Amino acid sequence: MTRWLLTAVCIAGLLPAAEAAPAEVGKTAPDFTLTSTEGKKVNLEAYRGKTVVLEWTNYDCPFVKKHYDTGNMQELQRTYTGKGVVWLAVSSSAKGKQGNYTAARWNELIAARKSAATAVLLDPTGEVGRRYGARTTPHMFVIDAKGTVVYAGAIDDKPSFKHDDVKGAKNYVEAALEATLSGRAVDTVSTRPYGCSVKY
Repeated sequence: MTRWLLTAVCIAGLLPAAEAAPAEVGKTAPDFTLTSTEGKKVNLEAYRGKTVVLEWTNYDCPFVKKHYDTGNMQELQRTYTGKGVVWLAVSSSAKGKQGNYTAARWNELIAARKSAATAVLLDPTGEVGRRYGARTTPHMFVIDAKGTVVYAGAIDDKPSFKHDDVKGAKNYVEAALEATLSGRAVDTVSTRPYGCSVKY
């Protein structure tokens, strides 16, 4: 696949969504229950009282690879789970599409990438992804201890899959987490997500 075609395919996620995202900043995050790659049922409401990050992911997407190959995503995960944040990566890739793996394969990939997410959740029907209006991988959501969405959008301000762009980027998720954990209002509450389209 040429670089031009790869860019065209992945940038599809930047196009306007057909419908407005049902998960709205300033409103309660939609509840859900999904099964993790370890076979455990994970319910969002059970984490009320904690700050939660939702990270839509697809390890085959070059935009996701950018953040994992450089260690950027894992560093964020380690830093903030160390501060009590619950970090849930979600795969909404449908069966037979890019990024859909068996649970066993997921666990191999998670170990290889040294992911520090609290759990990786499987959403092969796309029900939860659509409920949140997840458009790209990555597409990030920060939910405060009251269960309110306080940030939704891109991980940072460098919409490319170039590894070098991680350095010096303004990380919106980090800023939102720092503000939320400090009891301050988030300055930038919404941005346009970038990456590969979620493979519903």
